[in-house]
Amino acid sequence: MQLSPLQSRLAASLVASCLLLLLYLFLFPPNFALAAELTPPIPLVLDLDGFDSSNPPTRSLVDPTYEPEFAPFDRSIIGRAPAGVTSLTNNEPMSMNVDNGTTQVFVFALPGVSGRAAEKDRLELRDDRNASEGRDAGAGAGEHQEDEERDLTRRQASRTVYISANTCQQPQPVDPSKTTSDPPQLTLFVSTSKQNQSPGPLADPASQRVIAFEEGAVMYSLTSNSEVYIGVHAPNVSQEFSGVYNVRVAGSVDNYYYSYDSQDNADLIWVDSDSQGALLITHDLTNSSDPTVIAQIMSTEPYVLFAHNTQDRAINGLKYSFCGLQNYAQIAAIKDGRRTDLVKTSMTRRGQGNFPKQQFFFSGLNSSSQYIGILAKDGSASTKRQTTAAGGTEVFKPTNFSTKSDHGNCALIVDLAFCDQVAYSVPSNPSFGNATKLANFYDTFAAGMYSNFNKSLAQIQCEAPSSQRYSLARNCTDCAAAYKDWLCSVTIPRCEDFSNNASYLQPRAISQPFPNGQMLDAATLASLPNTTSFNSSRNPLIDQVISPGPYREVLPCDDLCYKLVQNCPAKLGFGCPLPNQIGYQGNYARHDPSSGLTCNFPGSAHFPSAGAKAIVSWGLLVGAVVAGILGF
Repeated sequence: MQLSPLQSRLAASLVASCLLLLLYLFLFPPNFALAAELTPPIPLVLDLDGFDSSNPPTRSLVDPTYEPEFAPFDRSIIGRAPAGVTSLTNNEPMSMNVDNGTTQVFVFALPGVSGRAAEKDRLELRDDRNASEGRDAGAGAGEHQEDEERDLTRRQASRTVYISANTCQQPQPVDPSKTTSDPPQLTLFVSTSKQNQSPGPLADPASQRVIAFEEGAVMYSLTSNSEVYIGVHAPNVSQEFSGVYNVRVAGSVDNYYYSYDSQDNADLIWVDSDSQGALLITHDLTNSSDPTVIAQIMSTEPYVLFAHNTQDRAINGLKYSFCGLQNYAQIAAIKDGRRTDLVKTSMTRRGQGNFPKQQFFFSGLNSSSQYIGILAKDGSASTKRQTTAAGGTEVFKPTNFSTKSDHGNCALIVDLAFCDQVAYSVPSNPSFGNATKLANFYDTFAAGMYSNFNKSLAQIQCEAPSSQRYSLARNCTDCAAAYKDWLCSVTIPRCEDFSNNASYLQPRAISQPFPNGQMLDAATLASLPNTTSFNSSRNPLIDQVISPGPYREVLPCDDLCYKLVQNCPAKLGFGCPLPNQIGYQGNYARHDPSSGLTCNFPGSAHFPSAGAKAIVSWGLLVGAVVAGILGF
């Protein structure tokens, strides 16, 4: 058969190709391995429970380094922090020194969210843009539903992150006598941008938030579905200070691990003080009348307390830092704290309603000094304000209080057997004895007076039918309680320094010597009336047995007298003087909360807020009845 010209060319090309193949095999012979030469593979065992084989892990093209990511493992386990960045675990604080002028960087990963999930979320963001274009082109109802479900899933992955930190140590003045300023505060930088994994003063301001520490503490919250990068920057301190900062940083998805309250009124109340001690008490820890709840609260001491002399500037800049107060406060009512022997804490139900409270009794303080008391709690305690994450701490607004002069003729007494609402300073003399002996003297006298009254009250028909009772609104129990409040207030005077010139205070025993033998100068004596109410105490036994010397008395509130008349039968003959009438001056004072502690009543206390004087009333209901009983 004769081939056509086209077939001839095709045959020639085929023959040439075969020749070239044979030539290649001759020049480059292949090497074949025998089965015996292969090394057996090492078996790989993985727990693949939960591994999604339909959606294998991917690597982001924007990640700076490769990080192995497997769905069964959280990235916090295998290490997710870039070089030079410290990883934070949920509710586990990290302590670190921060040198002057440097920034320490941390990263907080949402617990339970893998890196693959965050990467998938970033990929979905790109998918959303493509999907939106498809929707604009007329996507169907099924595609819209799928997009909405994907958006919902991404939103559910976002969580609120609470960042908090405490300054535990700060540079100290090289020469405190010459340094008038306090160490500058640290600064917190927060970023959620992958392009800003080292937030700080040199990073792009648009990609981070900047929050200054306040008195050694900082709190900041944000919503995120990926890592949160945290920078803590220490400023360059001047040559007046030396040392480094030490900070504790914590991240949480539950609540702030370290928290503080600088806005509300302090939870701590200054009750009273003497020359060497002070009594402070919390607000009611519950308003429940359930005996089980009350018994549970009374069995614990939920708060701790720090106290510090304001003349010492060691805690300046650290008043909201729990660990800072632990390190620098002069007195701490806390386990393993500093100088805990100077403060005794206990639970009490003293005050209106008999609700549980925690009280702190200080000793060993300096006379005529200003102090601050800072109430705090740790995460192991349960109080009415459970605002921190488990294991965290909370610090409350400071309470200002002061001590009396070194004359020693005013002394604190608490926890009396009969007058159980009395907790304040009373006329005293160091030579008389300790506080227990002093309290027994006043309490025994008041109890004896009440015994006489109780005999008179027993003659009233308290259990008679309603038609024969002295009042349909009051009973003998109300009368007995009102008499006890009045009696304890008038037989146990509330003592203030004679140097306190407040107009509502009544000078007492001005002609007698102080416990140290000093007398008032002639000019002072000439300026005061030479009357019995000025030259002696309300109760003559005080001058005869105790001999406190000159002091000023916070007079009983006239409301106590009015309430007595209001609650007791007229047969007992009680009556009260009105202001500007005989028997009122020097025996009673008006209750004016806006002017400070102007009169004494059971449960009265100094208001804790600095710059505004007031009193907290626990046991007094203002009476509206005007009738008279002369002062004791």
